[in-house]
Amino acid sequence: MSRSAISVPSGDSSRSNMDSTFIRTIEWDMMNKAKFFPLSMLSSFSVRCCLFPLTVIKTQLQVQHKSDVYKGMFDCAYKIYRSEGIPGLYRGFWISSVQIVSGVFYISTYEGVRHILKDLGASHNVKALVGGGCASLVGQTIIVPFDVISQHAMVLGMAQHAGNAKADLNPLGIDTGPGRSRINISVDIAKEIMRRDGFRGFYRGYTASLMAYVPNSAMWWAFYHLYQDELCRICPPWVSHLLIQCVAGSLGGFTTTILTNPLDIVRARLQVQRLESMRVAFRELWREEGLNCFFKGLSARLVQSAAFSFSIILGYETIKRIAVDERYKHQIRW
Repeated sequence: MSRSAISVPSGDSSRSNMDSTFIRTIEWDMMNKAKFFPLSMLSSFSVRCCLFPLTVIKTQLQVQHKSDVYKGMFDCAYKIYRSEGIPGLYRGFWISSVQIVSGVFYISTYEGVRHILKDLGASHNVKALVGGGCASLVGQTIIVPFDVISQHAMVLGMAQHAGNAKADLNPLGIDTGPGRSRINISVDIAKEIMRRDGFRGFYRGYTASLMAYVPNSAMWWAFYHLYQDELCRICPPWVSHLLIQCVAGSLGGFTTTILTNPLDIVRARLQVQRLESMRVAFRELWREEGLNCFFKGLSARLVQSAAFSFSIILGYETIKRIAVDERYKHQIRW
């Protein structure tokens, strides 16, 4: 149900003092879009600013050969900070920040599909699953070219930490010498991709991105609503509903990250190391890592996913509460 109600048992005086119903999920047609979109973009940009270093760390861990460069998440963060300072943890940030625009299309698709499915009588979990998958399909189609450029920029800084590491950390041969600004390097990456592969080069790893992120997004939204329903059922009525939603988002992030980790590694390697196909990427990954491929970079991804999920839901659900139409405000619980 889109407006699931919590019933009030007659013998529970603590619950009887509350409204017998509240809107658990604020639907698309309940919000003022003029408020929602600007606040949503601001929230997304703020979260990305705070948590982008985790993306850099995760990507560098995924593309290294075994543990040749970094021994783990903290070792990676320490070496990047020691050699490059804070700017090293924000390599590729401005190119990646285009995801803020794709995020508008993502959430519009998610909410729009849920609205259509609601009219068709679909269940709550089906709406979340299908809406999340469709949203990721639209979002990835927009963001993959910028993701390719951003990830090349992220791993260029690994060369000074790599020593005799086997992986080619600058496959495009980009000049990263003194005096070269991040903007110039990003432009050179884009030019070199176009020169070598044409426009299709910007969609290298697109299929892998869809295979990694469409199921991830679909399952994340489904698990988010599932965990939210379960937490609402077992938590005391005085617990903040917004807190329940944030915890549910983090749990959903943990679950989907564990299930999709190998696919995300393959996606990163296809885009950065310019491998021929997913089959080649999988074969190389299995040859290098064996069963460890299921855990490579997983700690960084779990931290990143939990932090992003908690922060995104905190911003998303807060903004929905702010943007909700006045006639529904009395049914909203914080």
